[in-house]
Amino acid sequence: MTIVHLRRARTSLVLDARGPGLPRVVHWGADLGPLHDDDLAALVDATIPPVVPSSFDAPTVLSLLPEASAGWSGRPGLAGHRNGRDWSTAFRLDRLDRLDVADPGPDPSRVARGGGAVGVPGKGGAHDGPGAARVTVRASDPGATLSLTIEISLDPHGLLTVRHRLRNDGDAPYEVRELTPVLPVPAVATELLDLTGRWCRERAPQRHPWPMGAWVREGRHGRTGHDATLLLVAGTAGFGFGHGEMWAVHTAWSGDHVTVAERRPTGESTLGGGELLAPGEIVLAAGEEYATPLLYAVHSTTGLDGLSDVLHAHLRARPEHPHSPRPVTLNVWEAVYFDHDLDRLKDLADRAAEVGVERFVLDDGWFRGRRHDRAGLGDWWVDDDVWPDGLQPLIDHVRKHGMQFGLWVEPEMVNPDSDLFRAHPDWLLQVPGRLPPEWRHQQVLDLAHPDAYAHLLSRLDAVLREHDGIAYLKWDHNRDLTEAGHAGRPGVHAQTLAVYRLLDELRARHPGVEIESCSSGGARVDLEILRRTDRVWASDCNDALERLAIQRWTGLLLPPELIGTHIGPQRSHTTHRVHELGFRAVTALFGHHGIEWDISGITATERAELAAWVALHKRLRPLLHGGRVVRVDHPDPAVQAHGVVAHDRSHAVYAVSRLTTSVAQVPGMVRLPGLDPSRRYLVRPPGGVPEPALLQLSPPGWLASDDGVTLSGSVLGSVGLQLPALHPEQALLLEARAVE
Repeated sequence: MTIVHLRRARTSLVLDARGPGLPRVVHWGADLGPLHDDDLAALVDATIPPVVPSSFDAPTVLSLLPEASAGWSGRPGLAGHRNGRDWSTAFRLDRLDRLDVADPGPDPSRVARGGGAVGVPGKGGAHDGPGAARVTVRASDPGATLSLTIEISLDPHGLLTVRHRLRNDGDAPYEVRELTPVLPVPAVATELLDLTGRWCRERAPQRHPWPMGAWVREGRHGRTGHDATLLLVAGTAGFGFGHGEMWAVHTAWSGDHVTVAERRPTGESTLGGGELLAPGEIVLAAGEEYATPLLYAVHSTTGLDGLSDVLHAHLRARPEHPHSPRPVTLNVWEAVYFDHDLDRLKDLADRAAEVGVERFVLDDGWFRGRRHDRAGLGDWWVDDDVWPDGLQPLIDHVRKHGMQFGLWVEPEMVNPDSDLFRAHPDWLLQVPGRLPPEWRHQQVLDLAHPDAYAHLLSRLDAVLREHDGIAYLKWDHNRDLTEAGHAGRPGVHAQTLAVYRLLDELRARHPGVEIESCSSGGARVDLEILRRTDRVWASDCNDALERLAIQRWTGLLLPPELIGTHIGPQRSHTTHRVHELGFRAVTALFGHHGIEWDISGITATERAELAAWVALHKRLRPLLHGGRVVRVDHPDPAVQAHGVVAHDRSHAVYAVSRLTTSVAQVPGMVRLPGLDPSRRYLVRPPGGVPEPALLQLSPPGWLASDDGVTLSGSVLGSVGLQLPALHPEQALLLEARAVE
């Protein structure tokens, strides 16, 4: 066989595929430059571990699928059996194919996302696209009568994806208990960072030294989960947003999943992830195949922002990525809740148009029997009692203002108090003989049941066909899947695939309709659901202070245009904290902007200020939704700063927020990263919107003048600026433009 070297962007992957066993990853990390065959052979030889006392008699190496037959004593890459037999494998390499996917260059005809299937786990290849380098490994174990295909892709931005496919070549069924792609990480990575959380507190970071053993993050929610890690990061000691070398993985799956960091006393360190399978969930009949979710893997030598650079570039290059300007959205939930009245909603639409809203979304409460959250889910017909003339009058009124119309749905759920539940109690995910505990007065439809799937597709399709002008669905998912049984067996895997099929089919039938992934806020955020949706709702919490952290860490994986960020009311619906409009607006500026607030009753002064913030977002939108995200490593934890810099580094916008008080009354200089060191920049507040009241009393000298300050990118990035002593829960916005 051969030694394979894949290079893209600043990343190299070297595979030793000389056989006879599975290939091993010799190097995944920084670009090694062009290497000749002799160099590669020497590299492979130089990385073979020694034989140590009280160990195997020959060197053991970690392959792409860790196996006990190769001397691996950690978590197995494959766990399964055939009625208690064939529980251990010894795969042998049959062939390796390499393909460098031609890059056709930019397509000027590519516009806003269309419909159609965008890939289903188990079908199609890795998510690579033009300009990628792809390797397909085929192996078999005749003794266990199993075949293994490993798909590896390195995209033009340096993002690596890995997927395993296992086929049962025997006559007897084979149960798959675990199949997890893993990648090696060098010993210099000594710290781990991942994310956790809960409802309204998603994406809370946690970090610690990387100890011996396995750090295992399991999601058993039947959805990605509020506590999902998004990225599991291993890095050099003390890494931050702007410094350090690190490796990270993301498990792209919207059902039960596992993400693992493991360190062995024998010297190996690995990161990996895959689907978390229940007993009996995947049993392969003769000739059947199981494919893992894609494992996304990314390396950076420039800190956490470097990881985001690769991920954001990859996502923005996808053909399904939204390429039209992201419309400023008003969602009516916190304005009217279930109290739907046409005249009131028309008035709200009038006020929305006045402040510059571009998409008006009618939330929960429009369908039969839905006057509260205890009834109606599953009955997807317009409620004639509330809407005697249907939704079209409101849709027409919204569109008359030039706004898009959007509608809330929660298709996967059903209330026991609904016509659907009463007619088809057998269409539920359940263990035979009992129902799972209710959650928000809901049960879950079994979408792997053909009749339930067909009914739901028919009703959603009808809602979209029967109304002229629905351009957006806010697709919610408000409970975990508990005791999720399908036909007497575990059903999360089948449910997840059915949801993907449903979304794909609706996109094919209605290619102009955009869809948001909302799941009690941010409980379904992963790169597989985002192959079918156009944004995520980061959290049900619109408290600006909470949102600063939620959006900061959601942005580690996703670019701003995919993250819904709305201005909430003065008093938060979920925390009851009170914030001035400026703080709420600066926080919501850096994302897919919107409003979640009853603006029909605000004062003329508030309306004018809100309109100014919306106008500012629209002016900055090309930068915010196309530039490079940077986050500041500030020594004072009471200060959070971040920004977006244009890729040509001619323009940038930064926000500096004071979270709370600290011992240091003045937080110290704040650096503005990402600018061109050799260019000079004019820095000042953007104008047109109110500044924090404190600036009117005691601003630093450079802020006291409308002229701002002009300094080089080198000075701004290395020294920074002295900012005012903001009060807690105040924010300052700064715009930087290159001075030619």
